[in-house]
Amino acid sequence: MNEVDPRRAIPRTDALLMLPGVAAARTRLGEHVVRGLVRDTQDRARRGELAADQVEYAVLKQLSEHAGTTLRPVLNATGVVVHTNLGRAPLSAAAVDALVAAGGYVDVELNLATGARSARGVAARAALLAACPPAEDALVVTNGAAALVLATTALAAGKEVVVSRGELIEIGAGFRLPDLIASTGARLREVGTTNRTHLRDYAEVLGPQTGCILKVHPSNFVVRGFTAAVELGELRSLAGEYAVPLVADLGSGLLAPDALLPGEPDASTALTDGADVITASGDKLLGGPQAGVVLGRTEIVTRLARHPLARAVRADKLTLAALEATVSGAAPPVVRALHADPTVLQTRAQRLAGAVGAVVVAHDGRVGGGGAPGVPLPGWAVRLPEAVAAPLRLGDPAVLPRVHDGACLLDLRCVPEADDERLLAAVRAALDRIS
Repeated sequence: MNEVDPRRAIPRTDALLMLPGVAAARTRLGEHVVRGLVRDTQDRARRGELAADQVEYAVLKQLSEHAGTTLRPVLNATGVVVHTNLGRAPLSAAAVDALVAAGGYVDVELNLATGARSARGVAARAALLAACPPAEDALVVTNGAAALVLATTALAAGKEVVVSRGELIEIGAGFRLPDLIASTGARLREVGTTNRTHLRDYAEVLGPQTGCILKVHPSNFVVRGFTAAVELGELRSLAGEYAVPLVADLGSGLLAPDALLPGEPDASTALTDGADVITASGDKLLGGPQAGVVLGRTEIVTRLARHPLARAVRADKLTLAALEATVSGAAPPVVRALHADPTVLQTRAQRLAGAVGAVVVAHDGRVGGGGAPGVPLPGWAVRLPEAVAAPLRLGDPAVLPRVHDGACLLDLRCVPEADDERLLAAVRAALDRIS
């Protein structure tokens, strides 16, 4: 007598698709995704990896766990606050709420009182101007590089951008400032040397061919020793004499001075010192979404806003909503992490270490994201065996530690205190995997 093929007991596709849980999944997942998961589960059963009577349960489990994105949330235990590989600044609760609200139809370019079209991003602009009083006008674009490219294109296409050789920096992923500016149709006019540039170096090259003077903050490195640089206040007089705009690229997006970061330039001070316009990122020290922020004199900002390139780098409604909420709301996670109390960090670290039989060591965090290079953020870390790092990264939740000097270090500076128990569970699971 022939045995019945057990594969015949595998539920049919149409039967699985009619399950209430599968129908519910269709409200958030595409049809092709749902059918693909069903087929994959049936194939596992056909290969003998799954019993036929477990197919229905497995399908429902996979659909319930399937997120709309493959991006995984990560607990940042590196001590690096603005971590580029983790998406830079984590958004505040207010910014997340604003993103959700802006996900539908919103009055991004509409005056509800009149029913007429309005200017884009009015509320975000107002929030930026309130947070940076020296600025007369503001513009938001897609990212910091876009802000700089727009500024040099609108002010100096076909002309020269005068910049110190010591400020021709390379930013992340190998992009270089000279290449970005050259792409705009402007010509670079380098002055001074790598370590020393003087006011006379700028004065010797300014003339009818000058489109703008560019002052760049070398945010990802520090040059010490026999050095000299020209400050914005000195350049202001020279720019006024030759009637050329003075642009300051600040990078990190700090709007006002922060005593914790005395060497980090901020927009308010730069504009007060004489910059006509500043460009910066929204997702670094500002603590908001990826964006390029332009602040400065109305005449200059208007020139940028009216340039055709402005349309190509225009910020979307989600960015505008999250940026407004960040600037006008309570301190975002980046600011709270920067100013975390070392004593509280030590207590939290000791609690975690005690629960898993580890030790606590002194550990300096970093600003990261090309901001405040070399500035330590004193704190503490839990020291674990280096072998724990991989299972932590691959666990649930995923945890990114710092691997240094043969050890796996967990710095809780950027881990919300509410996640301490989740972190402890992740550490215990990782230790079990290597034992």
